[in-house]
Amino acid sequence: MTVGEMLVATVPMARTLNLEFLETTADRAVVRLPDQAEYHNHIGGPHAGAMFTLAESASGAIVIAAFGDQLSRAVPLAVKAEIGYKKLAKGVVTATATLGRPVADVIAELDAGERPEFPVAIEIRREDGAVTGEMTVVWTLRPNA
Repeated sequence: MTVGEMLVATVPMARTLNLEFLETTADRAVVRLPDQAEYHNHIGGPHAGAMFTLAESASGAIVIAAFGDQLSRAVPLAVKAEIGYKKLAKGVVTATATLGRPVADVIAELDAGERPEFPVAIEIRREDGAVTGEMTVVWTLRPNA
């Protein structure tokens, strides 16, 4: 099962929004939100909540891709998120997530008994390439008790 398939199977909101996981690696996650009238806002574009969920899902995909081999000893949790809506989004939008710290550094902190935190940066783009939103999610790997 791919990371995207796993997330769709285990995260009801990703399934509800019909998110499409196009790429899920430790370097980059790309997730698309199809244009769906039932998730539009008052101006005919994707609702802000749908775009937040899209971006957060892309961040979760890269976290699972990068740290999935650590799940037996730590749980990934989002600590905080900040989003900025930059331009009007219409139609299909795609979120691209990248890790803000090297995987090895995060794992080294976990190995040292710490609870590492790391940012994931996400850009949301329209099909014409325009950036419609930017989000940062800070994640942690909480060691299992």
